[in-house]
Amino acid sequence: MKSKVYFSDLRATYKKNFLKKLREIITAAGLDNILEKRDLVAVKLHFGEKGNTAYVRPVFVRDVVESIKETGGFPFLTDSNTLYAGTRGDAPHHHITAIQNGFAYSVVDAPVIIADGLRGRSETAVTINQKRVKRAYVGSEIVSADALISIAHFKCHELAGFGGTIKNIGMGCASRRGKMAQHADVAPKIKKKKCIGCGDCRRHCAHRAIAMVDKKAVINPEKCIGCGECLLICMHDAVKIQWKQSVPEFMEKMVEYTMGVLKNKKDKALFINFITDITPACDCAPYNDAPIVRDIGVVVSTDPVAIDQASADLVNQEKGLTGTCLEKGLKAGEDKFKAVYPKVNWQHQLIYAEKLGLGSRKYELISI
Repeated sequence: MKSKVYFSDLRATYKKNFLKKLREIITAAGLDNILEKRDLVAVKLHFGEKGNTAYVRPVFVRDVVESIKETGGFPFLTDSNTLYAGTRGDAPHHHITAIQNGFAYSVVDAPVIIADGLRGRSETAVTINQKRVKRAYVGSEIVSADALISIAHFKCHELAGFGGTIKNIGMGCASRRGKMAQHADVAPKIKKKKCIGCGDCRRHCAHRAIAMVDKKAVINPEKCIGCGECLLICMHDAVKIQWKQSVPEFMEKMVEYTMGVLKNKKDKALFINFITDITPACDCAPYNDAPIVRDIGVVVSTDPVAIDQASADLVNQEKGLTGTCLEKGLKAGEDKFKAVYPKVNWQHQLIYAEKLGLGSRKYELISI
């Protein structure tokens, strides 16, 4: 059975601007059927790393917020802290970055609540018992919310091929430990050449997994739980993730984490992809390169697999833009994601997600 994916392009008129079309498409997708009065609604989005400008515009998010309030729900904007030490690695810096990028209460009419707490350790273990993940560590505020609205910026991604709804939920809702589990099979390691022996990582390690040996930090893998806090604490770039797993394994973990996030959100989740500013890399980068195709529009669905499949298809149907990093795959119908990342089979995440029963790759595209 085909899942319904609602689509709106970016065309507008004096009588109907894009904001009105956005309201219409959210309503058509069934927002009223998902939310109940007084529901606490987690609006999961990416606030953008400082220096990046490709994230979803706050004014669009405000319209989603207003639509939620009209149903009687109480929305809050949320994301979890990053694994790396950027401008969103802990709640205070994350909150400041969100405000500086335009997600202030006065703009979006909803508070920002970081899902996994001050340092990324406020997490809830969700048992899923899948091939790669037995227990998914998810930001507690997302688990506690009555409903989930995902607002994803659809773009390319260096490991997943593309980042859409599945990545926004699976990776984006995970705590720091959850992110570490998806990115690496083993504990972080210390680059001795960069370690200055300051001991900050040792003092901040809640599990006493770090010791100082010959004035250099050393991680005990038997004690390390993979929380990733040392990556944030180290200001000298001396702590690194050990990348020893294949890209398909990474995708499978990300998909399984999506299952964990949605486990207590049955019939209480809606997914929105903005297929605009389709950049070659994730919004986690402190910059954004030129978009590889034109702005296409927005899609909404209750099926996380169908919406990502439809988004990828819409991108690949486009002609590639010249003057960008896209040197191959420029013709309409050619695989843009494969052209940017030749070694990544982006379809694997969708195939695996469908196999797990998260949704269907078959869809009906309904234009609004």
